[in-house]
Amino acid sequence: MPRETKYVGIVGDLQRLLGALEANREELPQLEPFRQKLAGILAQVLEVLQQQATLKATKQESSKRLQRLLGEGQRLGNVVRTAVKEHYGVREEKVVEFGLQPFRGRKVKAVTEKPVPTPSPPPASPETPAGFRS
Repeated sequence: MPRETKYVGIVGDLQRLLGALEANREELPQLEPFRQKLAGILAQVLEVLQQQATLKATKQESSKRLQRLLGEGQRLGNVVRTAVKEHYGVREEKVVEFGLQPFRGRKVKAVTEKPVPTPSPPPASPETPAGFRS
């Protein structure tokens, strides 16, 4: 059960209990201190729930703002990196300081020689018995 639903259920239960205590105030005078304390706690609970709702909305707005700012920062960072490469040159090692990899040329593939196949022995002729060669 989600926490919000649980909170709403508990708050509703406490509100019903407080209503019953207030309706029967004359019959239950010994519970008056508890009724007053429950009313105070319930008021605080409602206040905290309102604060949570406000903070949740603020958090959502903050998250959207953060996402927008991070996107702008990434775009600006790309512009700066491009300018750094333009200033120093793509082959300079200095660009490593800015989180870039210098162009060091393409690696030449090593030329591997194909192995020369060894000649297989000639097939045995049908007249020569197996195991005898001339």
